[in-house]
Amino acid sequence: MVPLALLLERLFGYPRALYRLIRHPVVWMGALIGWLDGTLNKGPGKFRGILALAVLLAATAAVTVAVTWALRSIPYGWVAEAILATALLAQRELARAVGAVADALNHSLAAGRQQVAQIVGRDVAQLDESGVSRAAVESLAESASDGVIAPLFFLLLGGLPGIALYKAVNTADSMIGHKTERYRDFGWASARLDDVLNWIPARLTALLLCGAAFWVKGADAEKGWVAALRDARKHTSPNAGWPEAALAGALGFALGGPRAYEGEVQDLPQFGTGRADLGPTDIRKSLQLYAMMLNLALGITLAIAVLLYR
Repeated sequence: MVPLALLLERLFGYPRALYRLIRHPVVWMGALIGWLDGTLNKGPGKFRGILALAVLLAATAAVTVAVTWALRSIPYGWVAEAILATALLAQRELARAVGAVADALNHSLAAGRQQVAQIVGRDVAQLDESGVSRAAVESLAESASDGVIAPLFFLLLGGLPGIALYKAVNTADSMIGHKTERYRDFGWASARLDDVLNWIPARLTALLLCGAAFWVKGADAEKGWVAALRDARKHTSPNAGWPEAALAGALGFALGGPRAYEGEVQDLPQFGTGRADLGPTDIRKSLQLYAMMLNLALGITLAIAVLLYR
């Protein structure tokens, strides 16, 4: 089921017609999180946030366990389960969004800024071509972990309920897991659980990126792993630095450094010791490494499927 889900999503993504008809599971999760935020986030203390997360996970589990049970009780229901799981993977959309930044930069810097603003939260108005390119590559590295490998990991472990529960936590973290006055307490549980769930996948993503480097001309697997071991821990996140440092080292880039969020500059550490003056060609090179990582992940899931079901 898992290899089929990976293959289908990579080839077709989430159909736009289906999105227009019923939206997307993450949109439904976001609506529930928004309602819980408005209903329960009424004062200081972490209990209300813990309760909101529990309600979100209970609702997600109830729906997906029931659907999975129903599908597994009919012939070839696993095919339908794989199709449903494709909605919670982001291989194709991530490649499209990052590739669109390279295309836009080839047109103009203004277009590049506008396009990269769709995938990063930082201020982009003052970014030069190199800054836009680095932002796109950094987003690719981080999203390869929490948008592809982490969901895949939990799909392997827990089927449709597993991947859905992961996406629920990840969506909650993105919406309420902020260190602002409003969410410092309310989003604490979501942010901490997201860190825990991404601990193994982030390191697996770094390994897969380094493994993929063996098949990408000009990439260096050893330098990627050395950079990951050396630089990943510098990141404020316990997980985000791993794929970013691995990609930077493998391709000879220098990522990270100062970033502005809502007018406030955050001086992040540097990942990798290579070139920082990146351009559209470097975005394309990063996408080559990403595509090879997806091939490697598909091959591993196929091997697991053969071993389990032979």
